[in-house]
Amino acid sequence: MMSLALPACSRENAPPAPDAAALLQAIPAADPGKYPSLSLRETKHWSNPYLVIRADAVGLLTSVTANEEQILKPEEVLSALARLPASAWPYGRAVAILVDEKPSASEGDKIAIRRSRGIVASDLEGAQVAINWIAAP
Repeated sequence: MMSLALPACSRENAPPAPDAAALLQAIPAADPGKYPSLSLRETKHWSNPYLVIRADAVGLLTSVTANEEQILKPEEVLSALARLPASAWPYGRAVAILVDEKPSASEGDKIAIRRSRGIVASDLEGAQVAINWIAAP
C-alpha cells in the first residue's frame, strides 16, 4: 500500500507547468526594425507567426509548419504560440493578424469575429506579444 501512495505524493509536490504567457517571455521582445510593414499582398514576406481570425476559428500559419494552417479556437492561440520553437520568431515576440471579415458576412458572423478578435488581442497583449494588424482589401 505504501508504494502506491508515494507516486501520488510526488505528483502533488511537482511544480505547476508554466503558463503560455510565461513561456513566451523566453522569446525576445519584438523588434519592429526587423519586420516589414505589410499589406495583404505582402504577407508572404512575413516570417513570424501569422493569424487569420474568422467567424468559426482562428488559423495559425508559421514557416515552421511549411505554411500549413493550424485551426484553433481563440482561447487556444496563446498556448499554440508558446509551443512554437524560437526559430519561428525571427522578429521577436510579434504576430501578424488578418481579420477575415467579408462585407457580405451575416450579423452573427460579424459578432463572432469581433469576439474572437477581442479574445486573441487581449491574450496577446497580456503576454506582451506585439500585433501587426493587416488591413484587408
